[in-house]
Amino acid sequence: MLVIGIDPGTAITGFGLVRETENGLEMVDFGAIRTPAGMPAEQRLLMLYQEIKQILLLHRPDGAAVEKLFFRRNVTTAIAVGQARGVALLALAEMGIPVGEYTPMAIKQAVAGWGGAEKLQVQEMVRALLQLDDIPHPDDAADALAVAICHLHSHRLTNLLDDH
Repeated sequence: MLVIGIDPGTAITGFGLVRETENGLEMVDFGAIRTPAGMPAEQRLLMLYQEIKQILLLHRPDGAAVEKLFFRRNVTTAIAVGQARGVALLALAEMGIPVGEYTPMAIKQAVAGWGGAEKLQVQEMVRALLQLDDIPHPDDAADALAVAICHLHSHRLTNLLDDH
């Protein structure tokens, strides 16, 4: 099963594709979609949508996972992230790709074994689980790979429970 994880943002959206094989997890691709700061918001969202669609058409994932919106203080940032999430969800829905949504705490729990794990701990576990030489960069891409790993772990657990 090939899953795309998306860490949404208007300025930078991370993506990561992970395949579950008989031998474990395998990183297929990762990166970040960057939109120019001076570009009008609607153009940034269009660019983000088009880039996500290209990635989906290239890799044809079986499933997707998107980080749920979580914010404490900055409402403006939360709105921008929400818009980016909406664009990602639209592209996924248009392609007919089933989507799982996970909180940051659930992602940390699935990848690092503790919902309060620090960012670097999660990134190091992503590196280890995918047997990479280095932590993926930028951080948004590493976060997106973590989202994909979380979805694969969740999917595996759901299948085990369904079998019993």
